[in-house]
Amino acid sequence: MFDVFRNNMKLLMALLMLLIIPSFIFFGVQGYTSFRERAEPVARVAGERITRTEWEAVHRREVERLAAAMPGVDRALLESDDSRRATLERMVTERVLTRAAADMRLLVSDRRLAAELLRDPTIASLRKPDGTLDTQRYQDLLRSQGMTAEQYEALVRAALQRQRLGEMVAASAWLPKASVELATAAWFERREVAVAAFRAADHMAAVRVSDDDLRAYFEQHADAFRSPEQAVVEYLVLDRDALARTLQPSEDELRQYYDTNVAAAAQREQRRAAHILLTLAPDAKPEDKARVRAEAERLLAEVRANPERFAELARQHSQDPGSAAQGGDLGWFGRGAMVKPFEDAVFALAKGQVSDIVETDFGLHIIRVLDVRQQPVEPFEKMRAALADQWRQQQAARQFAEASERFGNLVYEQADSLQPAAQALGLRVRRATVQRQGPVEGDVDPVLADPAALRAIFDDEALTRKLNSRPIELRGGRVLAVRVVEHRKAERQPLEAVAPQVRQRLVAERARQAALDDAQARLAQWQAQPPADTALRVPVVVSRQDAQGLPPKALRAALSVRLQGDAPAWTLVDLGDEGAMVLRVRRAARAEVPAAQQEALTHELTRLWGDGEARALLQALRQRYKVEILVPAGAQPRSAG
Repeated sequence: MFDVFRNNMKLLMALLMLLIIPSFIFFGVQGYTSFRERAEPVARVAGERITRTEWEAVHRREVERLAAAMPGVDRALLESDDSRRATLERMVTERVLTRAAADMRLLVSDRRLAAELLRDPTIASLRKPDGTLDTQRYQDLLRSQGMTAEQYEALVRAALQRQRLGEMVAASAWLPKASVELATAAWFERREVAVAAFRAADHMAAVRVSDDDLRAYFEQHADAFRSPEQAVVEYLVLDRDALARTLQPSEDELRQYYDTNVAAAAQREQRRAAHILLTLAPDAKPEDKARVRAEAERLLAEVRANPERFAELARQHSQDPGSAAQGGDLGWFGRGAMVKPFEDAVFALAKGQVSDIVETDFGLHIIRVLDVRQQPVEPFEKMRAALADQWRQQQAARQFAEASERFGNLVYEQADSLQPAAQALGLRVRRATVQRQGPVEGDVDPVLADPAALRAIFDDEALTRKLNSRPIELRGGRVLAVRVVEHRKAERQPLEAVAPQVRQRLVAERARQAALDDAQARLAQWQAQPPADTALRVPVVVSRQDAQGLPPKALRAALSVRLQGDAPAWTLVDLGDEGAMVLRVRRAARAEVPAAQQEALTHELTRLWGDGEARALLQALRQRYKVEILVPAGAQPRSAG
């Protein structure tokens, strides 16, 4: 049998090659290429690579974090080239600062790490009644986010190291008194300004424009008068609020909603309690248990002799690190928040009463109920209108979620028309004409002005294929689908069609130039021979805090023109379409700066100086650790394949 294989080895090898090579070509090469592109470096810090896969993963997490924090944000903005590039730059900065902190031996103690972790409200909520962290729930929380406790704590520790490096730079920032005084003097400087305004509008009546002028101007600026690019679209909007307005609860539904969500919630009693905890391990020896219980009975006797000393005794003897400093106060809580023996004891006591010794897995407790509260129940009739609104919103949210999924399926499955989706969901297809800046005519809904909608409309594929867009989630609980019916490209228009606009623009430009020429002539004249006071407006004293009505451009010019002693300085300000101004500027008395304001400004200047030093340090560290960004601006963190 084996002779057959030996005698036909060449034939078998050829057959195997025919089977293997095509598979490698069609699948292996693609997989290899995908792997290579994912593993290729997009940046290096001290020779350490940041791969495309890492970039992609970090950016994806950042997008999800921001989307969760800002539910109404347009995800397309988060996926923009600038946003992706910013993610890569942050990754590089973190690597640089982490490397520098390690080289400088900037250590973070376990105590500082624990304090930072407990600043997170989610992690702080995982504490047990005795104030210690429930490690099992903590690990489960991190596991649900794809991390181990060690990984997460390493990330937090590294962030604290980077923060400490920044704090060191900020703390070292210092400005000499002379520099602060120079800066504040410039900030609070005041100048006396007299102005003469030369308005373009005053010259318009004198402007004469011939047909030849009009034609020549049009030929030079024809592109400015092109018809705008437009798209005629059909669109469909699924609106949660509109859906809510169609819903009307029955009397039974409203009463059931009241009983479930209002009366039951109001009847949930809450209690505020304090305790003294003496810790006791479950496997403690009998003699240790006896000793701790004796101490607990002694404290209980003291408390019952004088209940008002409970907080004092808790601060002295309680072994609960989370509440001892507060006199044992655990705050307000309802049923289900504490371990059962503790809860049963608390809810069996009246306000002010002290329990017997209560044993739990944490040890022995002495409990005092500080207060009891129960929300008053508003009568059904008084709450009817508010209940109906809440019921509508709740039902609309549920139905909207279901309708959104169906909406998406329908516009995808029948991509050449929105009408089937409209009929199935009881909606109306609407039509409008849209430019890249927004809608211009038709039965227009404001949703078409949303940037996400405009991007979907003027997408190259949407303009050519004229198929339904994907469902676009918008702010305020709305989903949009849009289809381009007609695309009108921007085109050059004949002069006859735009003559009024051409004339208006030409007249405005000539009037503006006439005002500027007039201002320049007057400035030359007044610099040679100062004018009478009536030629200028009454002088006013201006500063960065009080512009006295001067346009921002004129104010900057007045405060930046160089002055020689008490002699006035002249300057001209081109105000664009409005015309021009000629300014006569004199020095004014310096304002007295309040001490508090001076101190605040000094602090702000020092902070800004520290920020500048931090940026300079980061730049120096980037050079020291030989940072290389290996992808051009606009490159995507998505790998091929």
